[in-house]
Amino acid sequence: MLLVMDIGNTNTVVGVYDNDALINHWRLFTDRDKSADEIAMIILDLFRHHGISHKSIDAIAISSVVPTMMGALEEMCRRYFNIEPLIVGPGIKTGINIRYENPKEVGADRIVNAVAAYEIYGGPVVAVDFGTATTFCAISGKGEYLGGCIAPGITISTEALYQRAAKLPKVEFVKPPQVICKNTVSSMQAGIIYGYIGLVDYIVKLMKKELGREDAKVVATGGLAGMIADGSETIQEINPYLTLEGLRIIYQRNL
Repeated sequence: MLLVMDIGNTNTVVGVYDNDALINHWRLFTDRDKSADEIAMIILDLFRHHGISHKSIDAIAISSVVPTMMGALEEMCRRYFNIEPLIVGPGIKTGINIRYENPKEVGADRIVNAVAAYEIYGGPVVAVDFGTATTFCAISGKGEYLGGCIAPGITISTEALYQRAAKLPKVEFVKPPQVICKNTVSSMQAGIIYGYIGLVDYIVKLMKKELGREDAKVVATGGLAGMIADGSETIQEINPYLTLEGLRIIYQRNL
């Protein structure tokens, strides 16, 4: 079986594949200070709780945007699984041509999302990932990674609003029924949620125009994808496992 791990700035997503089937997955808080032993204990405890033997893992694929964690992750793979992990980065076969000025600048999460989006939906396709940052990636009909844009994530923007405005409280992510709100909490929620829906739709429409294809598929992933997609005019598909699928596909291409 294949263990896949996507290390984000806020969350780490872990999944286990049996051939092409995702048999289990977990979302964890990314702790940059954890040692190889501590990371292993968390994963092994999850395995035990769900009846998965660590001895059944015969391959590991990792994508990460947190370089400081890579040493501990690689040590964990070698010590507890006796496996040399596949790390998404330069020299790894992805199956897509990265048309970036400096391909090394493209985050591993964006690469795996692009690989999965093109493999599953074809091209042209736009992949929107609602993570710590909200990323937009455009993939051509030929499977070329053309580039994209990066916006502050919903959580980052909300925390900045709370921290920099003395009288504004912390709020949960709930979509009010209207934008003309009659209290501060609802007003903030409306601005955050509807504002992001507008941000996403406008950027996607511009991307479709630049691609020259109004029929380009738009797929969203990430923890808050469902809430934004619910009011979006442009998001057509939600795939919560897009990044994990990309890791599986890249691993198979490098066998």
